[in-house]
Amino acid sequence: MKDVIIIGAGPCGLSAAIECQRQGLSSLIIEKSFIVHSIYLYPTNMQFFSTAELLEIGGVPFTSPNEKPYRHEALVYYRRAAAQHKLEIAAYEEVQTVERLTDGTFAVHTTNKRGAQQTRQAANVVIATGYFDQPNLIGIPGEELPKVTHYFGEAHPYTGMKVTVIGGSNSAVDAALELVRVGAAVDMVYRGASISENIKPWVRPIFESMVLKEKINLHLESRVTEITPDSVKVDKSGGESVWLDNDFVLALTGFRPSRALLASAGVVMDDEMDKPAFNPSTMESNIPGLYVAGVIASGRNANEVFIETGRGHGKLIADHIRTQSLLPEARS
Repeated sequence: MKDVIIIGAGPCGLSAAIECQRQGLSSLIIEKSFIVHSIYLYPTNMQFFSTAELLEIGGVPFTSPNEKPYRHEALVYYRRAAAQHKLEIAAYEEVQTVERLTDGTFAVHTTNKRGAQQTRQAANVVIATGYFDQPNLIGIPGEELPKVTHYFGEAHPYTGMKVTVIGGSNSAVDAALELVRVGAAVDMVYRGASISENIKPWVRPIFESMVLKEKINLHLESRVTEITPDSVKVDKSGGESVWLDNDFVLALTGFRPSRALLASAGVVMDDEMDKPAFNPSTMESNIPGLYVAGVIASGRNANEVFIETGRGHGKLIADHIRTQSLLPEARS
């Protein structure tokens, strides 16, 4: 039996494992895909908003020739951090449920990539799952068409195509700019009166220039309300509706964390914000010995927690576990 099982091998899960290791606690990370899968899903050429220093975990220096590191640099860095600390990671193994047993320990039921099921046991469990598996669906006719995606990797496949980008955040702006560079005709549709105030300051003037040059057709206070195989319907705030010729739709409307594991373990959820109950000074949930780390601790707004803040959750958790008796019956 491990002292701690950590579910999720993102930066916050890795950080939690390192901090537990520092406290002399045995730990295992279970990851349904592979290490930092969420960062792998970022756009190929994405540049972080944070400096490399703010992305560091476990005292491993993150060196970069750029003021703000890129996705590919982060993938290398987190692989190196995990290897340097010799973290035990069970990759391609998905946790189905977390069960608290009568003796206060936990049974973590999993399925591996071959379909084999097993149960692992631990005195404590940390749920550090990310949020890239559940896009925020718009709920409109045609959203299920093959031409629609909630993920953007790179622009090359859209060369010369008519692409509608839904959203006004950094991801939408970055995608629109990359699409322009490969010769795509870009319509960007956003419900707000202006794009997000949080757009990277070095990107905003470039984006605004592309809009002024009509390289990007920006539709503000507008919504896509229907998608067909060759067009999209855009409803504007004044009541006007227009149909735009279209080949592909990038619905970059954000993601939300999955609460299934929390629910399986009996964690109380806030009905309004869909936020788990936990003590912010220890990250322990209402279930003794079960902790949350990273974005899973946020409400419906996944932007409440970033790598630079979530990486600190691991120390809070490890410190608390260390101060408790490792015998679960003392907590039950």
